[in-house]
Amino acid sequence: MAKQDRLDTPGRRRNEWLPRMRMEDDAFGTFAESAARFMGTGTFIIWMSGFIAVWVVLNVFWPGLMRDPFPFIFLTLLLSLQASYAAPLILLAQNRQEARDRVSLEHDREVAAQSRADMDFLAREIASLRMRMNDVATRDFIRSELRDLLDELGREPEEPKTRAS
Repeated sequence: MAKQDRLDTPGRRRNEWLPRMRMEDDAFGTFAESAARFMGTGTFIIWMSGFIAVWVVLNVFWPGLMRDPFPFIFLTLLLSLQASYAAPLILLAQNRQEARDRVSLEHDREVAAQSRADMDFLAREIASLRMRMNDVATRDFIRSELRDLLDELGREPEEPKTRAS
């Protein structure tokens, strides 16, 4: 039986009057990124410009309709509210992007280090093969040795030299 299911163990008090919301851990970050991405588009600027233009036109030509006269105090309040929410969303999106970039950079460093190790290994292998190739008889060396042997066979044998006693 789980500890939370036991009746003799005090549990955490829940406020029943508040609805319980369950979200994915990264849901708000994803929302912040999509909002910041949208705010950085021309579409957002066009819609905001259109909203402001319509607001100004309605309040200048039909002042009784929205009741926000010339200094447009309520419009200023709405734009300030929008900016106060936009700035943290954009900062959150930038922080998430920075974290992704940091992980990507670390992965790139690991790949570069592995590539460097592989290149060093291959360079050592090539160097050892070159050293071994110096000991191997080449085709030209064998030909020259055979020519020398043929020349010696074609000559008259020399008298063996004896040792003086």
